[in-house]
Amino acid sequence: MNESVYEKSLRFHEAHQGKIELKSKVRIKTGDDLSLAYTPGVAEPCRMIHSNKDDVYRYTSKGNFVAVVSDGSSVLGLGDLGPLAAMPVMEGKAMLFKVFAGVDAFPICLDTKENDEIINTVKYMSPSFGGINLEDIGAPRCFEIESRLKKILDIPVFHDDQHGAALVMLAGLINALKVTGKKFGDIRVVISGAGAAGTASARLLLKEGVRDLLVCDSTGIIQKDRADLNPYKKELAELTNRNDEKGTLADAMKDADVFIGLSVGGIVSQDMVRSMSSDAIVFPLANPTPEIMPEKAIQAGARIVGTGRSDYPNQINNALGFPGIFRGALDVRARDINEEMKFAAANTLASLVREPSEDMVIPNIFNPEVAPSVASAVARAAMDSKVARIRMNPGKIAEHTRELLRSR
Repeated sequence: MNESVYEKSLRFHEAHQGKIELKSKVRIKTGDDLSLAYTPGVAEPCRMIHSNKDDVYRYTSKGNFVAVVSDGSSVLGLGDLGPLAAMPVMEGKAMLFKVFAGVDAFPICLDTKENDEIINTVKYMSPSFGGINLEDIGAPRCFEIESRLKKILDIPVFHDDQHGAALVMLAGLINALKVTGKKFGDIRVVISGAGAAGTASARLLLKEGVRDLLVCDSTGIIQKDRADLNPYKKELAELTNRNDEKGTLADAMKDADVFIGLSVGGIVSQDMVRSMSSDAIVFPLANPTPEIMPEKAIQAGARIVGTGRSDYPNQINNALGFPGIFRGALDVRARDINEEMKFAAANTLASLVREPSEDMVIPNIFNPEVAPSVASAVARAAMDSKVARIRMNPGKIAEHTRELLRSR
């Protein structure tokens, strides 16, 4: 009997007891080695950093350290599993940082769901890190946590479930529209899911020029008259649904050009896809089970389909974004990852597909130019938008990233 991917993965994790480890950069073979790396020699870099705090980037690994922080309240599509059960995902995230961009990342799973406690914990440990990646923290709490941390800290704070998902989706959509010959300003887009990824995607698409946009949650289309909206959904209602439409997800999808699923598996039927416009673009991105399976969407008439899965074409995967984004931000010691840097990453990802087609609207995750190209573009955007502490040649940043990948 063939094993499922879940059974294989369970044995894989047990065999390795996790996926990451900490290694020393230097060899300690003699007493002299030890006196340089530790006491008494280590006192001198301590004194230098005390005199000039920016020297921490010169004498320590802070500039290449990222904390991957989660409370386990929204793990993948599985829900609130808690901090212990979040560890395999956070280890995996740290692994991807290292493998795809040479960034040293550490899983930090917190046993609290109190916003103030999470914010203070990250604040207090921030001196050790060059950036903070928030992960698998449920909406709407994730919005407040990220917003407050961005105001407090002078290092990048990036909630990948929001912005990483949104910008990689945007990159795929840029190329999908090239294939279909449609334009952002003319299309009708429906997003299923008003959580972290859905909200960020809606905002990004509006800034890209989409005018006809509906967002649906489990109750249906988000619109101003609904009494059950939290403050974040109320804001979405003000920004989207220009015709004040009401109804279900099925109602919203009629004549839509684009469907983006960032919700739960199995909620889209073939009839719903059939009701869309010609040359429909369908991105059911729920994991591990998409809102509709790709083959069913294509059978129902969708022209382009992308999912979050690696076993189908057009994998819309966050790992295309966050390693290179942090690589570029870290290399110029950016204080923030801002909108300019996000759009730079999305457009660069799209440009890596030279000739978009139905089965290729997003680069393959193993394309060796993804992280170097994204890092270079993000660094340039950081410098142009004045959030970089130092200036570097973007070409050198791309080559630096390539060297890190060659040595991994």
